[in-house]
Amino acid sequence: MKKISKHLLSLAIVSLLVLPVFALNVHAQDDNPITNGITAVESKFNGVLGSTNTDPREVIASIINIALGFLGIIAVGIVLIGGFKWMTAAGNEDKVEEAKKILGAGVIGLVIVLSAWALASYVINTIQNEI
Repeated sequence: MKKISKHLLSLAIVSLLVLPVFALNVHAQDDNPITNGITAVESKFNGVLGSTNTDPREVIASIINIALGFLGIIAVGIVLIGGFKWMTAAGNEDKVEEAKKILGAGVIGLVIVLSAWALASYVINTIQNEI
């Protein structure tokens, strides 16, 4: 029973972290007829859908940024889960060690995601400025 409740709690925490990502922006006074009624995600992927003549480099850059953003959110969620497990360990050394491993994995993942974002941004900016 405890194992199921731990998994449900972890799922609830991750869900609360991921759900705000899907919130839509509201533009109350958007008078631009091109973007009127188009959400930010739709306007990012219009080039992929073929409705505009967007530079493929910009589309690829947007896809990379969105993917790395999701990975960053997952890494922060793992860090939060590890911290929660440590806080609820109640002095049990086995649980504390497990929480330390989860925290370490989350921090390493976050460092990798941030490094990948920095490298991707540098490469994309270099490519866009060269051509």
